[in-house]
Amino acid sequence: MISVTRSFLALLALLCLRWSSAGDSDLATIAGKLVLPDDTPVNNTRIVLNDGEYTTYSKLDGSFSVYNVGPGVHLLDVYSHEHMFSQVKIQLLAGAMDDPKCIEYVFPGAPKTTTKHPLVLKAHAKYEYFEQRRGFSIMSIFKNPMLLMMIVSAGLMFLMPKMMENLEPEEQERMKKQMEMQQDPTKAFSQLWGEFTGAPEETSAPQIKDKKRKGKKDH
Repeated sequence: MISVTRSFLALLALLCLRWSSAGDSDLATIAGKLVLPDDTPVNNTRIVLNDGEYTTYSKLDGSFSVYNVGPGVHLLDVYSHEHMFSQVKIQLLAGAMDDPKCIEYVFPGAPKTTTKHPLVLKAHAKYEYFEQRRGFSIMSIFKNPMLLMMIVSAGLMFLMPKMMENLEPEEQERMKKQMEMQQDPTKAFSQLWGEFTGAPEETSAPQIKDKKRKGKKDH
């Protein structure tokens, strides 16, 4: 009876061992390494598969491993706060768990490139959270629009009298009238209204009256 029991337990243990070995053959380990451009040590960086379904952390030398990954297509992301790493799509086939197919994306939507396993992920760039403070520059003063307007106004005030000297008397009178209208908006409005309605200007009325008075005196 004891020998039968021992034989049954041995057979049961053998079956369990085979089942466990068969289950382990359907799981794989994804390994890789994070590399920085200046070969500085990598901080403890989080690496995830499928948005957190599998999670691991890199060692000080940048190496990492994700254990017990089942067959299928998996997406590997590196959650680094300092450097930008590529996204990797990994395909594990049930009959070839030791030979994963890896495709690397520099960023989502970028052209895909094949890469080997174990993965070697190089940092593409470093995140800059703060803008560098610019130093003082004399040219920045001249980029101020208010200062440019002041310079142009001062230049016009300096050049306007010289331009007026070279003009003919009629042009000078016309320029003076325009300046007066700019100073007194009512005159400019009355002139525009006269041009629009076809009415004579206000200055022409006294001249007509003077002509009538001269005609009466002659009689």
